[in-house]
Amino acid sequence: MSIVSLVGSVVTAFVFSATLALAAEDRSVDWGDLVDPSAKTYEDPYRDLSSQQIEALQTIVRNRAWLNDPTLSEARMADSAAKISAAIEGLAEDRIDADWLIDQRWIVADRREKAATAANPNLDGRTVTLAGYAIPAPVDADGATVVYLVPERGMCSHTPPPNANQMIRARVNSDWNPSTIHQPVRLTGTLSIEETNYSFRIVDGIVPMRASFIMDTTEVETAPVFGSPPQTTNEWATSIAERLRASGQLQDHGTSNAESP
Repeated sequence: MSIVSLVGSVVTAFVFSATLALAAEDRSVDWGDLVDPSAKTYEDPYRDLSSQQIEALQTIVRNRAWLNDPTLSEARMADSAAKISAAIEGLAEDRIDADWLIDQRWIVADRREKAATAANPNLDGRTVTLAGYAIPAPVDADGATVVYLVPERGMCSHTPPPNANQMIRARVNSDWNPSTIHQPVRLTGTLSIEETNYSFRIVDGIVPMRASFIMDTTEVETAPVFGSPPQTTNEWATSIAERLRASGQLQDHGTSNAESP
């Protein structure tokens, strides 16, 4: 082999190895990466309002609704009209156009909904690695293990579920099962943008689990529960997981999108 050929082979091998390394590193994503970039930043005229200003807007909307009630007494109508006038004047002193803001409320609601649910199209079909906390869920129809990956410990049990684009419904293609609720894990698998909406029991009640992503998981890395000594079993959590997976004991209220839109 000539020197030129040898150098060419070495360079090719180096580039190939570097490409593989970059591809492996490129798998890691953060939770913020899951959100559609076009939905992250939007104009929200309510964002910088004080609680008193928000309350003034609510006073206007509420009392205007009451004025449309034909059964309202004259005294109540006068009282509502006075409250509306005072709230509008108070907001005007702060250079706030109350009527314009009230007209914007449904537009802003739509923007917030999109920011909470829109998934990043650049991740659709990609193999990624993401760290979070696994919540055991009822098994799939074929008996495969299912977990929900969330960004913070305690979500869906001690605190409400995260936004839909901050939760992943993951199908685990192995014998692994979480040993406790909110077990720290790092999942690797193929992400797909597909909204699902299931409800099932977590700890003390039925919780709606709305996710913008599903993951076909190929690798699972576990870590000890933060703040707790390493342990091999957790009878309390295992019993909950078993109840979740026991056919007929817990009903999955969203076995398809058609059942739970």
